[in-house]
Amino acid sequence: MRIIIPRPVPVFLLSLLITTLACNDKKEQKIAPPAPGAAPKGQGMPVKVEGFLVQTRAVSEKLEVPGSIIPYEATELRPEVSGRITQLNIREGQSVGKGALLVKLYDADLQAQLKKLQVQLEIYEKTAQRQSELLKIDGISKQEYDLSVLQVNNIKADMELIRTSIQKTELRAPFSGRIGLRNISMGAYVTPSTLITIIRQEDQLKLEFTVPEKYSSRIRTGNTVNFTVEGLNKSIPAKVIATEEAVTEDTRSLRVRAIAMGKAPQLIPGAFAKVGLDFGQDKNALMIPTQAVIPEARYKKVILYKGGK
Repeated sequence: MRIIIPRPVPVFLLSLLITTLACNDKKEQKIAPPAPGAAPKGQGMPVKVEGFLVQTRAVSEKLEVPGSIIPYEATELRPEVSGRITQLNIREGQSVGKGALLVKLYDADLQAQLKKLQVQLEIYEKTAQRQSELLKIDGISKQEYDLSVLQVNNIKADMELIRTSIQKTELRAPFSGRIGLRNISMGAYVTPSTLITIIRQEDQLKLEFTVPEKYSSRIRTGNTVNFTVEGLNKSIPAKVIATEEAVTEDTRSLRVRAIAMGKAPQLIPGAFAKVGLDFGQDKNALMIPTQAVIPEARYKKVILYKGGK
């Protein structure tokens, strides 16, 4: 049994009652009951205990948790409409710029409809122009002129719909990044459910990890953590940008995301990372041996000797 003693109380003044004593002899012994009026044997005798002088010291609370390297942005590229591929500009593993044309679907029928509407638009615009001149000299009614203008506007609206449909036959890069492996070939017929490839923005990477619930209140946006990956002999800093709104019920942990503030060839999306967390230094920590801690049903306690008590 260990007792926690603040300085400068001497250990030899301890006198505590021990409720459980180990028997040195394994043989059963019969103890005669004390005589009437006599004090029980051993009562009032001092008990030898061990004490520990508690001292304050500086302690740094550090924690190491697993994490994963993830791309800053990642998107699955799928076509918006069904069609046959007539142009394929995907080079696996190559970087592309934002807006680059990656896939082009067959659109000859849409282009023909657009040209037809362009011809109709020219005719209706000329008709509306002539009627505008006639309206100035009261050659036609205002209603007839308005109908011609309405036809022009309808044709322009139909042309915008066709142009939108043509744009849907083009698959462009949503941001600058690196193209992954493609799952289709030239001439293939694809649908909106067809996964063509995945594009990832890798010029900047993110770090994702979880911390136990007890540390959730100590992780804040703007905090700096350090992590390492396999094959990298140095640690890389990362800045916390966001945390999950709630603790996960299954694991009782909080998801955290940070931006890596360094680059290395070993930093690739999906890599396993060891994240080191330092929650600061306590210069007045009281350290006691674990042998002095008495476990109970719901709590833990220690026996403190201070001021003769």
